Amino acid sequence: MFTGIVTAIGTIESVEQRGDTRVVVACPFDPDAIDIGASIACSGVCLTVVTLGGTKGDARIGFDVSGETVSRTVPGMWEQGRKLNLEPALRLGDELGGHLVTGHVDTVGEVVSKREEGGSWHFAIRISRAFAPFVAEKGSITVDGVSLTVNNVRDRTDGTCDFALNIIPHTAEVTTLGDLAEGDSVNLEIDVLARYLKRMQSLAG
Repeated sequence: MFTGIVTAIGTIESVEQRGDTRVVVACPFDPDAIDIGASIACSGVCLTVVTLGGTKGDARIGFDVSGETVSRTVPGMWEQGRKLNLEPALRLGDELGGHLVTGHVDTVGEVVSKREEGGSWHFAIRISRAFAPFVAEKGSITVDGVSLTVNNVRDRTDGTCDFALNIIPHTAEVTTLGDLAEGDSVNLEIDVLARYLKRMQSLAG
């Protein structure tokens, strides 16, 4: 489990096809503080550490990315030079600063607008018809691994919806969200509580 509070930005340094896709991510973690087999969320995707190298503040962490994961995440995400939001798995006793995040991407959304206002960035992201019912005003959603609060929701006639987010300067600086542009795709994970509520509603109906 994760909280959606990004602790570092990493960069994919190398990509190798070996059945699955082996990526090595350069990041400012301490490799001595990470175990082989540990879980790290990479822009919202829970991956298992398979190799470790580098030094404190200049780590090299290897992950195997399955074909299933590649197919369900943002196109071009697993290419050399791509920047990733990183978060180690939650430990018992850690502060739950965001919301409970599983690291399983539900769908890919599209940035349909971005504007600056008062130093913050205001985004609108479009989500597909299948997942629109899970997005609610003042609810939580994970965008590229970042826990965010939905400001408002605008339902569309085709069943999709656009939801609005406010990205404060700090979040824009310490994550990749500040670099997003209109037309970009993002990994989305709906709130796990919304998933269970939807299931209970369907059974009750």
